[in-house]
Order: sequence, then C-alpha cells, then structure tokens
Amino acid sequence: MTRSSIIKIDLSRIQNPKELHATLCTSLNFPNWYGRNWDAFWDAISGLVEMPETLEFSGWDIFSEHLPHDAKMLRQCLAELAIHYPELASRVRY
Repeated sequence: MTRSSIIKIDLSRIQNPKELHATLCTSLNFPNWYGRNWDAFWDAISGLVEMPETLEFSGWDIFSEHLPHDAKMLRQCLAELAIHYPELASRVRY
C-alpha cells in the first residue's frame, strides 16, 4: 500500500473531544471500532493505519484555544511517533 502524500484536517470547528476524535477517525481512515481516546489514537497511528507523508492541520490556533489539553495531546502523540517510529511518522504542519 502506498502512503498518501498529504492529508489536510480542518480543526477550526471542533468544539469538543468527541468531535475531534470523530474527525481524526474519518480523516485518517481509522477502523470503525476506534476507541476515540488518546490511547486508542496512539495505537491507531503506531500500527493500525498508514500515516500520510504530510499531515496538515488548518484552524490550529482556534482549536488549541478551545481545547488546549487535546491540542497538547495530539501534538505529543505525533511527536512521540516521530521519535519512536520515524518510518511511520508524518511531517506535520500546524
């Protein structure tokens, strides 16, 4: 399977963690049984799905202002992926 070159995710209208995880699930092709929490997100990006070469977020400033904890967790998971599994990681644009 060939990695997607880029996936763009608009976070500007995300109002709560449930919406965030639903958006991530759809955008990144997570399985329907994805647990919609940060442990499940880690499991998905580190082995269940093929991450794109580039992951581009729009609306990051608005999103991180509304949901600072979730913004921190999303950033942390993607940074950890780059450290522990660089071959799976995406370039990330915020």
